[in-house]
Amino acid sequence: MAERFILRRGFWTRLLDLAKAKTKLHAGISPGQDNWIGTGAGKSGLAYNYVIRQHDAHVELYIDRGKDSEKENERIFDALAGSKEAIEKDFGSALEWQRLEGKRACRIRYQIDVGGYRDEAKWTEIHEAMIDGMIRLEKALRPFVAKLTV
Repeated sequence: MAERFILRRGFWTRLLDLAKAKTKLHAGISPGQDNWIGTGAGKSGLAYNYVIRQHDAHVELYIDRGKDSEKENERIFDALAGSKEAIEKDFGSALEWQRLEGKRACRIRYQIDVGGYRDEAKWTEIHEAMIDGMIRLEKALRPFVAKLTV
């Protein structure tokens, strides 16, 4: 178990170092041991997250306004999904629109199948793909998130 935490911390440290040269989005974030790191999207309860697993990764807009917020999260998700075509056009490819029925949160994500934290020989390639995906995701969603009334 400790090995997993050490690997993830190393993965995040290198990702954040590389990301600083390309975007300020996660500039104030410190590397941790969890499988995700994130920063606010400019609206309460919305976060841009990098997520890493053993052999894959993704970037996402995570929508979770807190306890008892299921309906509000779904309303926000549905408002963004109403602009799915424009968002995906600006992003440059399809995204996964996950309303996560039966759960409190919703998310919009871009899956990265280059590898995960256990694929150390591919870390640079994974980092590049994650940072590129995050920059494009935030840019594509920014005008639509700004219009949300939350």
